[in-house]
Amino acid sequence: MFVRILSCFFVVMIGFLSLSVSAAETKIGVVDLGAAIFGSEMAKAKQQELQKGSEYGKLQAKYDSTAADIKALQVDAEGKSMTWSEDQKAEFQKKMEYLRADIELTARKLESEVRSLQSSIVKELQPKALEALQELVTQEGIDVLIRADSVLMAKPELNITAKLTERLNSKTK
Repeated sequence: MFVRILSCFFVVMIGFLSLSVSAAETKIGVVDLGAAIFGSEMAKAKQQELQKGSEYGKLQAKYDSTAADIKALQVDAEGKSMTWSEDQKAEFQKKMEYLRADIELTARKLESEVRSLQSSIVKELQPKALEALQELVTQEGIDVLIRADSVLMAKPELNITAKLTERLNSKTK
């Protein structure tokens, strides 16, 4: 009985050793496809174009102006609120609510503009990025490719995101 258990143990150990030897020969790569796409020159140019655009610029200016108004109103309230009547306090609350609603709406519009741009960048660049990734995997001889957000820890040299960004830049020129 002991001999049988011992022989089963050796078979299992040999199996594990052969797995570790084959795993050592497997080349692994890590990539962040989103970082590669948004790190590309084309994506950066489109982001700068959005920020310089009149609609986005107006929204950003409105957001900044409203934030400054809120700050000024808060500073004013800190100095004078102790002497305010109930009507003045109610008026202050009303103004703050309007300003908060205004800044929240403006922030949502800005976020919508950014999300829309991000979506169009991904839609345009993802096919090229996947093509470049396939070429890179073949060139580097990578057997297993793992998304960077799924990796807990890896050697920096396993990360091919920068190489992918370079290849994507050359494909989009």
